[in-house]
Amino acid sequence: MSSRALPLLLALAVVAGPAAAQTTLRPGAPPGLPQVQPSPPAAGAGGWRGFDTAVLQTLDKVTGRVRTLEAPIDREVAFGVLRIVVRACRKRPPEEPPESAAYLEIAEGQAGEAAQSVFRGWMFASAPSVSAMDHAVYDIWVLDCRPAAR
Repeated sequence: MSSRALPLLLALAVVAGPAAAQTTLRPGAPPGLPQVQPSPPAAGAGGWRGFDTAVLQTLDKVTGRVRTLEAPIDREVAFGVLRIVVRACRKRPPEEPPESAAYLEIAEGQAGEAAQSVFRGWMFASAPSVSAMDHAVYDIWVLDCRPAAR
């Protein structure tokens, strides 16, 4: 086995499981080593449940400030110069291995300017590095999915 094949096999082992049944290749992947981006099943399929709100952890790398942010589905939430829109948030039921996943669209831009896409895809609470946002100043990852606050 070549040394180049080992990282790919390890990456596939990380995503193996129920969520690995549906995968897509991320655009912009390095040549010769595609980045696999698993997609959770639709709400209701295989026990996955849809929720109204994603709980995100944020990090400002300049100040070192860590903050928890609640982002309702389909509503824009600001974090610094980032604009975050959660399109879906799914969670396994309590009797299954814990997992939460959210489909995020993150853009960067000042108010009044056209925003540039920074990240678009599924993020998983149990494996944030599988599909991570790459930004010089900010980090965002999924913690949980929950019903909307009443």
